[in-house]
Amino acid sequence: MSRLAELARLIRSKNAGPFELTFDVMFDDAATYERVKASGALTREVIAQRYRLPPGDVKFFFCDNALAIKASIPRPFAQGDLLDADGHGGQQYAPLMDIEIP
Repeated sequence: MSRLAELARLIRSKNAGPFELTFDVMFDDAATYERVKASGALTREVIAQRYRLPPGDVKFFFCDNALAIKASIPRPFAQGDLLDADGHGGQQYAPLMDIEIP
């Protein structure tokens, strides 16, 4: 088993407009990307669980040509709201880092 953070070249989050966050998980090589993809350990349902959302709120994509996995979720608060603790959405990727990949 390996943690996603050990396998991915880059895990990041950012705003996708004022009401959504997007996550990018990018890999250096096709073999590692295919390992993660085939494992079933990173799915819409897993992301929904990590962020306490219904799975239907998660947009989830495998981008084979970019060796990347992408997901988008609703922001907990609109960008710039007084309760928004991360205006750029750049700190929201952390719950993905310790996903175990067989």
